[in-house]
Amino acid sequence: MNFTLNYEELTAMILFGIGFSMLVFSHNMMKKVLGLNIMDTGVYLFLASMGYIEGKLSPIVPPTGAVDPHAYINPIPTGLVLTGIVVSVSFSALMLALTVRLYKKYRTLNLDEIYSRCAREDGED
Repeated sequence: MNFTLNYEELTAMILFGIGFSMLVFSHNMMKKVLGLNIMDTGVYLFLASMGYIEGKLSPIVPPTGAVDPHAYINPIPTGLVLTGIVVSVSFSALMLALTVRLYKKYRTLNLDEIYSRCAREDGED
């Protein structure tokens, strides 16, 4: 397998792997949010690289004349990436706001510590 021809896909897999490992193995809430963002970036890079066809034109149709639809790339992967970025930014903002609330209440971002403090609070009732 020639990795020099598929460097976008290789980079996307590496980004996804880094983000997934941060999401799974980190106990810090901020690192989990950052890992999810890195993982999303890998997915978006993969989708964008799969949607690009070298030698084809952008899907902006000129106002005059007949057009050959085979001369343009498919705009659906680009639209999916843009929609995913918007959803990802919104989700990240929500997660960061919840992380700030958790920190204000428990004074830590370590999830194990937060779980143990929640269990102690439930046991005191």
